[in-house]
Amino acid sequence: MNANTSTDAQNTTHFGFQTVAEGEKAGLVHGVFSRVASKYDIMNDLMSVGIHRLWKDALMDWLAPRPGQKLLDVAGGTGDVAFRFLKRAPGATATVCDMTESMLIEGQKRADAEDMADRLDWVVGDAMALPFADNSFDVYTISFGIRNVTRIPDALSEAYRVLKPGGRLVVLEFSQIPNDMLQKLYDVYSFNVIPVMGQIVANDRDSYQYLVESIRKFPDQETFARMIRTAGFSQVKYRNLSLGIAALHSGWKI
Repeated sequence: MNANTSTDAQNTTHFGFQTVAEGEKAGLVHGVFSRVASKYDIMNDLMSVGIHRLWKDALMDWLAPRPGQKLLDVAGGTGDVAFRFLKRAPGATATVCDMTESMLIEGQKRADAEDMADRLDWVVGDAMALPFADNSFDVYTISFGIRNVTRIPDALSEAYRVLKPGGRLVVLEFSQIPNDMLQKLYDVYSFNVIPVMGQIVANDRDSYQYLVESIRKFPDQETFARMIRTAGFSQVKYRNLSLGIAALHSGWKI
């Protein structure tokens, strides 16, 4: 075994509450989303009681899409964010990039995908090594996806690389409630209800157990904002949604 291989073997990350080798995480995450793809949209509505739709609308309100912009929506799955963007921005185009092809296939089955086909691309790709040229997009969004990336700093660096100067990053992700009592109540719901719901609706308890655990492992709002600044972004800000259950983060490539 050469020195590089030995070093790689020592690098670990988390997959939910498990510790795994960095090289294994992408495959494990891919397995989760391949299994849940057909039920993903239904489960989002059930788990959040439909509130995820309001959060995505809030993302669009803050983003304020403009005509003719080029959007890259990473971990864009079934197209929720891209569809919203295109409806608000005449003449704009969107590329949905996701590592799980079955998620993209589900997105392409939706009525909006057919209506917007001439303004919409679907690309299989890795957030840590995007298959796009430097300075290609006006806007980069990632919603409920960055916590699943093996190395978050690498994904943020890639976001910075593919954005044009003056481009904007907007991240929507589950976060931490600043009130300890409310956080404990939310944890009780998350750990006791969501995996059971996943078993009943998607016949897959383990994938939803992972998704709940991954939320608790994600950095809090201030820590994640620092990571965005470290990647080179300016004017980094965040807004809590639903008391901090989720948060929007924004940064600019200046």
